[in-house]
Amino acid sequence: MKPEAALKKRALIYPQAHEDHPWGHTVVKVRNKIFVMLGTNETGFVVTLKLPISRYFALDYPGTKPTGYGLGKSGWITATFPPTNPVPMEILTAWLDESYRAVAPKKLVVQRPTPPAST
Repeated sequence: MKPEAALKKRALIYPQAHEDHPWGHTVVKVRNKIFVMLGTNETGFVVTLKLPISRYFALDYPGTKPTGYGLGKSGWITATFPPTNPVPMEILTAWLDESYRAVAPKKLVVQRPTPPAST
């Protein structure tokens, strides 16, 4: 399975998560709040997440940067993985969990107190 499809599938298992396509991009939202943006372009697989806890660790990872449009100041990062490089799915799933927990209402977060099992 391609990284974009695998991460989207993983994101959709969270309580009340649903796919949307604002601005022509694929995003997954919880209660109409985006917690992950993902896609593929000429530079490779691109993912954007909110990481209030591990953002500084994430920014040390090759191919990551603060998200534009001022979102980086709020903890959003964008990671790009060239097609020739392996995508670190274990790290991305941890970041996905952190992003969901940062965006979702606390009532939903307690429904999933530990990171989801691999699918």
